[in-house]
Amino acid sequence: MSDFRNAAFGAGHDHIFLGAAHEKNERRTWAVIALCAVMMVAEIVGGSLFGSLALVADGLHMSTHAGAMLIAALAYTYARKHASDSRFVFGTGKLGDLAGFTSAIALAMIALLIGYEAVSRFLSPVPIHFGEAIPIAVAGLLVNLASVWLLRGDHHGHSHGHGHGHGHHAHGHEDHDHAEGHAHDNRGNHAHTAHHDAESAAQRDHNIRSAYIHVIADAAVSVLAIIGLVLAREFGWLWMDPLAGIIGALVIANWSYGLMRDTGAILLDINPDQRMTENVRHAIEDNGDKVLDLHVWRVGPGHMSAVISVATQETRHDSRFYHALLKRFNGLSHVTVEVNPTEQIA
Repeated sequence: MSDFRNAAFGAGHDHIFLGAAHEKNERRTWAVIALCAVMMVAEIVGGSLFGSLALVADGLHMSTHAGAMLIAALAYTYARKHASDSRFVFGTGKLGDLAGFTSAIALAMIALLIGYEAVSRFLSPVPIHFGEAIPIAVAGLLVNLASVWLLRGDHHGHSHGHGHGHGHHAHGHEDHDHAEGHAHDNRGNHAHTAHHDAESAAQRDHNIRSAYIHVIADAAVSVLAIIGLVLAREFGWLWMDPLAGIIGALVIANWSYGLMRDTGAILLDINPDQRMTENVRHAIEDNGDKVLDLHVWRVGPGHMSAVISVATQETRHDSRFYHALLKRFNGLSHVTVEVNPTEQIA
């Protein structure tokens, strides 16, 4: 757990909902930017010195790649530096999703540009300088594979599950911290484990996912370009090069759509974990109480927030009782409970 998390958590009331791998993913993203920047400068300078327009063009393409990575890196840095800024009501955990949504739009535009260029070359074929184009495509693939290696590993970013709760009973207001836990719910089902949570939509770090998709998409386009260029050179199938471009554009468009759909849902507070919602409801109602209102949504990678209104006949059931009851739910980092005695709502 990083230092800024410990400091905020010690204060007893924080809204830091960043993923557990936030700082590691931030460093990885900046490393990829550095790699792309070195390759970009080398290609542009080399192309200018040796009169290779193709090399300069690929260097400029690499600059767009670095620019896309920059969106993710700046989002990580800003979210970390402003994690304790009270102006952000529920913290900066969603900034990565906003960056991911922006990257998804950029990916869609890249897919459209590749598709447009490919169709143009179908209609008006241009001569291909295979001696330059193939080595450049191979070099681009190697850079992309290196970028994939830098971004390798768990890029879902599940949390350590720290958090706090808010309680409302009559006119009172009580705050209580609670930590993550593993337990069986009242129906005998096992609560989500950290391994399965890391694979769920509630746990996924969409910022590192967007960076990963960028480098994977670029690598896929490089592979298709190499195949198309080799076949065009060996068999004279010049149409293979634009065909490879169209296939690449469709693949990137599909990845863009998936990323846009998932990040857009989080930005609109669509509940990504209906199972947790139902488990929370049953945990309360199996004790004889009634859930009047329940909202669960994601406030950051691995961090869920819940607002619950409960009707109870038990006078001893105050907000502390329900916070203790809900401690079992891993990833439920922010809880607000309103307790309504049954006679008040009858």
